Amino acid sequence: MSDAVTRPESSDAEVDASGLNCPLPLLKAKLELNRLNRGDVLKVIATDAGSQRDFRSFARLAGHELLHEEADAGIYTYWLRKA
Repeated sequence: MSDAVTRPESSDAEVDASGLNCPLPLLKAKLELNRLNRGDVLKVIATDAGSQRDFRSFARLAGHELLHEEADAGIYTYWLRKA
C-alpha cells in the first residue's frame, strides 16, 4: 500500500496489463501516459508482482504521482497522475 490515503474515484484512462510480465505493464502504461494531458489519472491493472517495484520507481524517476496502489489476490492496481 502506498502513502496515498484513498483510492481515486475515477480515472481518465485505463490500461489492463493482466498476464503480461515485466517490463510490458510499465511500457503499456508509459505509452498511455504519453497520450494523456498533464494532471490526468491513469489506472493500471497488472498481475506481475514485479510491477510494484517498477511503478514505484517509475513514478519517482519520471515525476508522476503514484496516487494509490492496491494488491489483492495477485492483482495489482495503480493510479498515476501525469506530471
